[in-house]
Amino acid sequence: MELSLSRADYVQVGVTSPKTMKLLPASRNSGTQKVVIGDHDGVIMCFGMKKGEAVAVFKTLPGQKIARLELGGVLNTPQEKIFIAAGSEIRGFTKRGKQFLSFETNLTESIKAMHICGSDLFLSASYIYNHYCDCKDQHYYLSGDKINDVICLPVERLLRITPVLACQDRVLRVLQGSDVTYEVEVPGPPTVLALHNGNGGDSGEDLLFGTSDGKLGLIQITASKPVHKWEIQNEKKRGGILCVDSFDIVGDGVKDLLVGRDDGVVEVYSFDNANEPVLRFFQTLSESVTSIQGGCVGKDGYDEIVVSTYSGWVTTLTTEPIQKECGPGEELKINQETQSKISSLRSELEQLQYKVLQEREKYQQSSQSSKAKSAAPSFSVNDKFTLNRDDASYSLTLEVQTAIDNVLVQSDVPIDLLDVDKNSAVVSFSSCDSESSDNFLLATYRCQANTTRLELKIRSIEGQYGTLQAYVTPRIQPKTCQVRQYLIKPLSLHQRTHYIDHDRPMNTLTLTGQFSFAEIHSWVVFCLPEVPEKPPAGECVTFYFQNTFLDTQLESTYRKGEGVFKSDNISTISILKDVLSKEATKRKINLNISYEINEVSVKHTLKLIHPKLEYQLLLAKKVQLIDALKELQVHEGNTNFLIPEYRCILEEADHLQEEYRKQPAHLERLYGMITDLFIDKFKFKGTNVKTKVPLLLEILDSYDQNALIAFFDAA
Repeated sequence: MELSLSRADYVQVGVTSPKTMKLLPASRNSGTQKVVIGDHDGVIMCFGMKKGEAVAVFKTLPGQKIARLELGGVLNTPQEKIFIAAGSEIRGFTKRGKQFLSFETNLTESIKAMHICGSDLFLSASYIYNHYCDCKDQHYYLSGDKINDVICLPVERLLRITPVLACQDRVLRVLQGSDVTYEVEVPGPPTVLALHNGNGGDSGEDLLFGTSDGKLGLIQITASKPVHKWEIQNEKKRGGILCVDSFDIVGDGVKDLLVGRDDGVVEVYSFDNANEPVLRFFQTLSESVTSIQGGCVGKDGYDEIVVSTYSGWVTTLTTEPIQKECGPGEELKINQETQSKISSLRSELEQLQYKVLQEREKYQQSSQSSKAKSAAPSFSVNDKFTLNRDDASYSLTLEVQTAIDNVLVQSDVPIDLLDVDKNSAVVSFSSCDSESSDNFLLATYRCQANTTRLELKIRSIEGQYGTLQAYVTPRIQPKTCQVRQYLIKPLSLHQRTHYIDHDRPMNTLTLTGQFSFAEIHSWVVFCLPEVPEKPPAGECVTFYFQNTFLDTQLESTYRKGEGVFKSDNISTISILKDVLSKEATKRKINLNISYEINEVSVKHTLKLIHPKLEYQLLLAKKVQLIDALKELQVHEGNTNFLIPEYRCILEEADHLQEEYRKQPAHLERLYGMITDLFIDKFKFKGTNVKTKVPLLLEILDSYDQNALIAFFDAA
């Protein structure tokens, strides 16, 4: 059965956070549902559709930014009470808009996530989880990393309270009371949790999760251990998942999976006979999808997917056919209702245009007055700076509530800007004098009309650290700009992991001195991404990392007065030694530094680099041959005389050139890493071998793995 959905926009509210829009259960008198949504202005709006128009049921006054909106009520009854989290307060409203609850929690931070199950309330701030029952504090947990979402398995089915926390360190933490029962590792930082089928599936224990790097999975949370059922990899490189829901939009009696992503993609997955998800439908909106729900809002009998977007649009993808096709020679007849709607829209548009003209004239007059006061208009920017494991690059996503005019990107460290397929902005580069101004990059992205979201990709060089700045200018008057800063860390291509191979040849760096646990933790935060800002609980902590570019490993274990760092890459140890000693010197702390170098690790690292270097050299060689082969093809008229290898290069010419274009300086980057490895190996021996670098580059140009290893050994 083909799924055909038509798009329509209902209303626009203020900027919205994830999970702040819900559909109320249908009343007995009507098959259609009401929509309730909260925004950053603190306004809760509930509306229904009547004759194609949005009619407000209630609308509250502005207040604190609404971070979450959930529906609740007595267990096993329709969940039609509205609960919102704003700051550290929970407020409750009836479906008519009457406030019946105002509960000030004891959380010192703003609430980030909320789940309601009967009289039980589960809340989390950045690191703190609290469980309340009838507004009385029951349980508390301090997480080692940021909590992105919280949920509880259905109490009415399992007869036990099982909260689950989605934490930034790629772990789901299953709680019992104030203690962790067990942890479940997932393939990316989990951003959203939802009960499968809305009720936990057949067992009541099935939990859906979505990650910030776009992966989706289902896990059964049993009382003793997790059961991984399926995972969907993000092969299409779509955005991170912000919201999921279960609803039978196909109409086959089985609930489908609805997914909303931060790049505006809405997906519908159906389930096959083996209960594996199969993509049935997707559509791309122009901005990130913050909430998604299946139901019936516009017209009785027509199911739809209702979504809210970052800038506050409430949009529907409905099964009701909106466009009517007519055959050749036929005229499309518009009924009286549609004609009156078009007429009222035209009238409203004219009034708005006249009002804008009046306000513009008023502003021009006031700006010329001697008492004129100018105020920069405020606007919200939703940004995300994340490391992609697949291609060892950083994605910088900038989303504005209004159209973007241009974005200026400036960096004081060397970085490469990579191509992004879905980026339609025109980029221009300015020349930089890095010696006098510390500018290594100045690039301007000029956006097309109505672009509210821009995605950039960069690749950094480990060991070179500083700041990347983005100056965002929207299409509003008077002109104004917001600056966003992103730290490029010394070991910027390392990513947190939970397991490493302890059998690899490791180099060890040991630091001792008069420093506190908090001080050495702040140094590790400065050096490495994905480390929680707050020091973890306990006297000692161990973090594992993997280099996304080379697949080398790092183990860091530290406590008050001592830090031990182990890596199979000497360059990683060298960078840590330089940066940590520099940070300690800034704070006038005397460090005792010792290290153990494993000679075998150099050959091991070169073997890890080998397949990447060989592939890039072959790719560069093929790309260099393409123009000459095309000239031969034109001259001879066919390619039959060419050997199969050259014919294959011609057939794949477009693909090869595209791949080479997408990875600028990839080969130079690998050359640089091998050169750093060579210098660092002998630096720890107290020898300066920079004069031998030209000879090393000659060997790399005529690359042979054995010759390279022999050169490292002989030097």
